[in-house]
Amino acid sequence: MPESNWAGEGKERDRPHLGIHAVNIYVRDQDVSLRFYRDQLGFDLAFDAELPSGERWLAVSPPDGSAMLALIAARPESRESPLIGRFTGIVFVTDDVPAKYAEWRRHGVRFHYAPRLRRVKYERQPMAPRMGLESGNQPWGGVFTHFSDPDGNSFALVGFDEVSREIDAQRRSIAEKREAERRTAQELEIAKQVQARLFPQIPPSIRTFEYAGTCIQARQVGGDYFDFLDLGGGRFGLVTGDVAGKGIAAALLMANLQANLQIQCEMPFEQPRQLLRSVNQIFHKNTIDSAYATLFFAEYDDERRLLRYANCGHLPPLLLREDNSLDRLESTGTVLGLFREWDCVVEERALYPGDTLAIYTDGITEAFNDADEEFGEERLIDSLRRYRQLPAQGMVEAVVDDVRRFSRQEQSDDITLTIAKCR
Repeated sequence: MPESNWAGEGKERDRPHLGIHAVNIYVRDQDVSLRFYRDQLGFDLAFDAELPSGERWLAVSPPDGSAMLALIAARPESRESPLIGRFTGIVFVTDDVPAKYAEWRRHGVRFHYAPRLRRVKYERQPMAPRMGLESGNQPWGGVFTHFSDPDGNSFALVGFDEVSREIDAQRRSIAEKREAERRTAQELEIAKQVQARLFPQIPPSIRTFEYAGTCIQARQVGGDYFDFLDLGGGRFGLVTGDVAGKGIAAALLMANLQANLQIQCEMPFEQPRQLLRSVNQIFHKNTIDSAYATLFFAEYDDERRLLRYANCGHLPPLLLREDNSLDRLESTGTVLGLFREWDCVVEERALYPGDTLAIYTDGITEAFNDADEEFGEERLIDSLRRYRQLPAQGMVEAVVDDVRRFSRQEQSDDITLTIAKCR
């Protein structure tokens, strides 16, 4: 049975879409008919174009867009001309015939008679179960009336009991869905505001450093993180992280990592290595087995102009020296959170006036253009060299603009960039 069901579902998925394109209604004057359907019945204009033959193709549709009615102008001598002014066989269905009858009459629609109630007993009708009816002697019916357009074409307006119940159920379902979407949007907006507070609010003042950063999320919330920390004693922390995943799940992990790191930074430590080992231990304990984050953590000594850093599986930050040479701060350890037993190596770099440090996430280097090319590290280096005379904030904005001009398609990953310039 499972194989049979799977095969059947597969065939259904492979079946091409099939729908009704349009139902033809023959009229004398298309503009008169258009005004009737649009102004009196409240229909929408679906199509109005000139065919290669020179004929005008005009179509309207009811507000729900369920079908199109093609209003075709029949020439007096054509074989379609006798079809004008007859019963079309088209039945409009509504859940409230009296209300629709009253509305359309106010708009000048001509009805043949007032709505009438009809009841029918279906006695073991073979099609009844498929229509949602019982096969026994169940009363079933509805309200009927007929109306005509300006050409005398006649239509039925009906409201079936079963249709009304189905429409009510659909309305309730739509209302519930909209309410759920409203709550979700509201919760996402709150999450966005909360996450915004996790980014630097009042960056510390560093005498020999000018710095700036930005995070542009692909969704309302994301998993990228950057921060500037006052570690005391003239030491400052520069942090950039990228949590695996996207959206709410990544944002929650990011908040966990951010809180973990900030708490650990409040405690005295001699080496970044000690701090990060503690951060990894707590992050690993508080998250699922598959959760992890890349992290670049640097401690800058303002007096000695010394940068001590650990690169935990993160993309290598780029240190552009004053003489235009480049130093890539490669990984010194693996990602945080995957392993209970974890360690890293701490390396040092002396910084000099004119040096520029760029810390970034893969939302920059992996941005794609229409030719499916990545922005890449080389383009990033070119941008840094092009804008290195700008202040830190100006460099951040200029580089991000380069990325966005390169990748004009919808942003697929968070873009985070921090620039620090040695005065």
